[in-house]
Parts: sequence; structure tokens; C-alpha cells
Amino acid sequence: VSCRDKVGRNNALVDGFAANASLDPVMVMVGIVPSRFSHHMVKETGCFVINLPKKNFAKEYAYLGSKSGQDEDKFAALDLKWTDATYVNAPILTDCPVSIECSVDDSVLPGTHELFIGKVEAVHVDEEYLDANGNILWNKMDLM
Repeated sequence: VSCRDKVGRNNALVDGFAANASLDPVMVMVGIVPSRFSHHMVKETGCFVINLPKKNFAKEYAYLGSKSGQDEDKFAALDLKWTDATYVNAPILTDCPVSIECSVDDSVLPGTHELFIGKVEAVHVDEEYLDANGNILWNKMDLM
């Protein structure tokens, strides 16, 4: 999950709590522990991007999951490639073949994680993983 705070700092974290939340309207859910650096970013800006990495992103994935943006700029430390999202104020990790832009519709704190329900604003997929009709070819991706 990638996000940006109000002053423009980018951050990304590995999120083990992610799922579909609704088919109509299309919504997803991510869970973030309130003590995590990214939590306040999503809470303040009301948006995030889910990035689906391929297996060759394992080194970056491990780093993003073990370091805190509170202590360092993880984007700079990893020289992450990114671009601004189209519809939300958050970065897209361009080395990931699928990125899902989301605006927070609601959140709930049932226990350890705050669950952010995000309305899907856009889905970006590398062209090599789309068929002639625009369908995603999931079996061609080597996702983590």
C-alpha cells in the first residue's frame, strides 16, 4: 500500500490485511495498525493505492515490510520508481504491474487494525497483462 501525507512525503508498507469489500460499488479494504507511520497518512488524506508486486520485487517488499517511514524515506532508500496517481493524492509504485487507486469511504477500528474501506477510483495494469478486450491476464503475472 502506498500513500502520501499532507506535506507531500511518500510512504509504502506491506499490508497483510487486504481484501475485496464490495462488488457494487467496487470497494476494497486494507487494515493498518494505528501506530504505523502510514496510518496517519491514510487517515488525514483519505486515500491510498494498493500495488500488487511481482516476485522479482521481493527485496523491496521485504524492506518495505520491515522498515518504518518514521525513521527514513523508504522511497529514497530503495530508489523506488513511482508516479503520481491519477485520481487520488498518492504515489503509484510503477514496478508493480497492477495498482488500484482508492479513496477512503469509511473506516472502523474493531481491534488491532483500523480497516479502511476504499472506493476503487482506478485500476492501472501494465499493457502486457491485458488481452485485446482489456481483460487482465492474471495467469501471465508472477505475483507475490
